[in-house]
Amino acid sequence: VKILPPKSRIFVQEMLQKKSAVLVDGVILNGPIMDSKAGEKFVEEACKIIMEEVIQKADDVTEKVCEWQAPEKLKQILDLEMRDAGECHQKILQLCRDVIKYSVKTNHPRFFNQLYAGMDYYSLVARFLTEALNPSVYTYEVSPVFLLVEEAVIKKMIEFVGWEEGDGIFNPGGSVSNMYAMNLARYKFCPEIKEKGLSGLPRLVLFASEECHYSMKKAASFLGIGTENVYFIKTDERGKMIPEELEKQVQRARKEGSAPFLVCATAGTTVLGAFDPLDKIADICENHGLWLHVDASWGGSALISGKHRRLLHGIHRADSVAWNPHKMLLAGIQCCALLVKDNSGLLKKCYSAEAAYLFQQDKFYDVSYDTGDKSIQCSRRPDAFKFWLMWKALGTTGLEERVNRALALARYLVEEIKKREGFQLLLEPEYANVCFWYIPPSLRKMEDGPEFWQKLHQVAPIIKERMMKKGSMMLGYQPHWGKVNFFRQVVINPQASREDMDFLLDEIELLAKDL
Repeated sequence: VKILPPKSRIFVQEMLQKKSAVLVDGVILNGPIMDSKAGEKFVEEACKIIMEEVIQKADDVTEKVCEWQAPEKLKQILDLEMRDAGECHQKILQLCRDVIKYSVKTNHPRFFNQLYAGMDYYSLVARFLTEALNPSVYTYEVSPVFLLVEEAVIKKMIEFVGWEEGDGIFNPGGSVSNMYAMNLARYKFCPEIKEKGLSGLPRLVLFASEECHYSMKKAASFLGIGTENVYFIKTDERGKMIPEELEKQVQRARKEGSAPFLVCATAGTTVLGAFDPLDKIADICENHGLWLHVDASWGGSALISGKHRRLLHGIHRADSVAWNPHKMLLAGIQCCALLVKDNSGLLKKCYSAEAAYLFQQDKFYDVSYDTGDKSIQCSRRPDAFKFWLMWKALGTTGLEERVNRALALARYLVEEIKKREGFQLLLEPEYANVCFWYIPPSLRKMEDGPEFWQKLHQVAPIIKERMMKKGSMMLGYQPHWGKVNFFRQVVINPQASREDMDFLLDEIELLAKDL
């Protein structure tokens, strides 16, 4: 026999005394089970904490970027155990404060660690709205507003790519968009695969640059193509795919008896920020009948800028494009679109399963608005809405200003690096990725050789540890293609200023003065 807590026993006794009380399997079915007033009060108090501790402190450089704790200690601080009995609202509100305190402040002007940063207030409100409404974007009947918004946003993004028409869908991440594109290209190459599977197919081969995102390998593995059938094309010293090498590899694949079907170019590589020569790659794709996908997850937002869209010259010749507005444009994670030039329904043909309980064809409205069958998901978040609301508020001009300012700040940082002793650029950037070494005083007179590079390799990780434990900023580092650890500074946040670029260099010098 389960003993009910006192409040529940009183509630049961009161309800049973009423003639209308209904008891099924020991459960009272009369009235709601939740206390709405208490819930509303909790939301109100939690929102106040979010406003005071997150939103109002977002641009305050005196705040820490992070409050570093080791994993085992953080587990104890957060009290992660979930118990049979619920805890009081005041304790839950304190948990909310702790979550904020010990989370990385990605909105901070000195968070330079990833390919996203900053806070857009309109996008944030859009996320509050969608979280409160809790929609799923698959049919017009359950998500009329958000389906129309997604359609409008995709249409506008297609215009910036340079297509007269097209199709598209928002996905949970650029990696998923790349996987969609790979599968779509394969379906176009051999439509029978959807029903008959992989058996009987020739050995399919795709091509991507050495600098491509790792999601290409993951997609090839996930889709059963195999990572060995991803031919990685050599890049030049700036990280751009070499078209002549692509041509060689396509011819090699054909001589081997394989079936090339896809080329994945990159517009804005993850580390170096390189843009592949899309026009020349498109020529090769046309000559060999290959699908051209452009992973512009990072660099796609340059299309918004009249000054910088030249970086993606030739993108209009692509068959599909991945573009993540949550990166440079601050639409909020996650906000990722796959755009497709085809407008004949290829996306739906490839992915549809025609679930009769969702996509009935005899509905009372135009069922062409039931776009969920274009997705591999069933439940799907209304990610386009936050981009739409932000775009409505700022206009294209406001978005363009964001891109232009970020790249101008990157250029300022580059020029400052050139002036300072001990700082050395990896290469001249063409986007917002600024890659450099910091050489501490003890290594500056050392002869260039294996020992020098071995010692320099250890510098960035030590500086990173010190900045994290101090909480002053966050900056990423990595080794790359034979080069020892170097910093990758990414400029995105509109709240970041020239002073923050100066602080970055000053802080590195301060943190490394004894190395």
